[in-house]
Amino acid sequence: MKIKTKLTLGVGLLFVLIVLLSVIGSVYINKLKSDTEKILTANYNSLEFSQNMLLALDKINTDSAIAVKDFRKNNILQEKNLTEFGEKEATQNLNLHFESYLKQPNPQKEKLIREDLVKIMSINMKSIERKSDIAIITAENATFWIVSLGTVCFLISFILLFNLPQTIAEPINQLTFSIRQIANKNYNERVHFKGSEEFNDLANSFNIMAEKLQEYESSNLSKQLMDKKRIETLVNNMHDAVIGLDENNFIYMINDEALKITNLNKEEIIGKTVHEVAINNDLIRELLKNIDNPSKESLKIAADNKENYFDQEIVPINIVKTGEKEKKYIGKVILLRNITPFKELDFAKTNFIATISHELKTPISAIKMGVQLLGNQKFGALNDQQQELLKSINEDGQRLLDITSELLNLSQVESGNIRLTIENCSPEKIVQTAIKNVEILAEQKNISITTELNISENDMIIADFDKTVWVMNNFLGNAIKHSFQDEKIQVIVDKLGDFIQFSVTDSGNGIDEKYHRQVFDRYFQVPGEHQNGTGLGLAISKNFIEKQHGEIGVRSSLNQGSTFYFRLPWA
Repeated sequence: MKIKTKLTLGVGLLFVLIVLLSVIGSVYINKLKSDTEKILTANYNSLEFSQNMLLALDKINTDSAIAVKDFRKNNILQEKNLTEFGEKEATQNLNLHFESYLKQPNPQKEKLIREDLVKIMSINMKSIERKSDIAIITAENATFWIVSLGTVCFLISFILLFNLPQTIAEPINQLTFSIRQIANKNYNERVHFKGSEEFNDLANSFNIMAEKLQEYESSNLSKQLMDKKRIETLVNNMHDAVIGLDENNFIYMINDEALKITNLNKEEIIGKTVHEVAINNDLIRELLKNIDNPSKESLKIAADNKENYFDQEIVPINIVKTGEKEKKYIGKVILLRNITPFKELDFAKTNFIATISHELKTPISAIKMGVQLLGNQKFGALNDQQQELLKSINEDGQRLLDITSELLNLSQVESGNIRLTIENCSPEKIVQTAIKNVEILAEQKNISITTELNISENDMIIADFDKTVWVMNNFLGNAIKHSFQDEKIQVIVDKLGDFIQFSVTDSGNGIDEKYHRQVFDRYFQVPGEHQNGTGLGLAISKNFIEKQHGEIGVRSSLNQGSTFYFRLPWA
């Protein structure tokens, strides 16, 4: 049972008994008061009235008028104070005898009057004795109940006085002794209380504390300090910036790399909240914006007189403490991975691709022009083998030209130098231009392209006309390449909410669902397909559409054909 419950029961019972004792005492005191008042009012007054009438009777012979008046006055008062059995009859006899005496006074009639007064006094005296006996009994009852309840209250107080301090003091003494043992590094000390739940909880908490202290003491403190130094040295020599925050966002750790790129002083920020530091530091403020949802884009930070690039990662720290079962969050680590060398290599690769593509485009165009001139036979007739050879050269030249164009577009995408001319464009004109660009390619496989425009003539989109046509060309080119002879390709334009959707549907082999996300990655080609492309077209298309605040996707299943679509906001 809890100590609180014991105290409530003991003190509560004592309180109830004291209240009951007070009530009983008040009741009996009021009863004694009532009995006393009855004696004084009912009997003592009658005795006084009778005594006054006897005195008046003695004076009748000397001063008859005044004596009769006093007698009658007291007689009237007596008639109003008839409270005892027989007192009324005695008073009536007194009146009769007194009136008879006044008419014809004689000693015999006076004697009768005196006897009536004695009888009235005798009745009231006996009543006084009886009521006194009742008052005595009431007093005895009051004494009995007051003494009984007082004894019970005394016993309860006695029990509380000797048991309660012992119940509280003994565990406290034991706990004090155990604390002294712990202070003397005797971490094997344990306490075990019996009885109250509060002290059992206290014992459990104390034992867990002792267990943790024992665990800490049993570990090699010097080894811990050495491990801490080793970890600090390792973190400080990392090329990645590391900032440690506790559960309340106070900075408890920051390595040299993080200090260098943030231009902060370690002594000035350790122990402060990251929000305080962010007030005067732009980089920390930028990191805080993405602390819950780290940005996928790299951070560009100027340090050591050059631009450095970092990927932000937030690592939450959760541990299970000794004596507990559930994991507890104790903070997080902000990690900035230095990807500058990779970015530099990527920039070099992009510049190389852009340069090579630009340099190749001119001679390839010249080769194609020469092939076209030879095909016109201005320089002489060609035999069949030469015609076939020229056709093959022309196709390979066109393929090389397409590849260099895609590589140039890719270099623009990677360098962020895409130039968009955003304007209101007609979806119908985009579709017609794209279809016209692939007409010859479609005729070679006898493929028909049908259009379904579910929009009005006045509907416009906000887009770059040339880039959007390029995407449509890519969709149509892929559809023709993966369709069989004599098939149909359907181009549909729909209005969906705030977007206009362009979709191209073919009846080819389709794409397995597991490759749907990858088809828009650079250089990816679906396994098993005839590999005659670069794998860049869809990646470039995705970037072109997303730069125009649009969406791109694919719906396809094996042997069910494919539908590639993109959506752009309408004007």
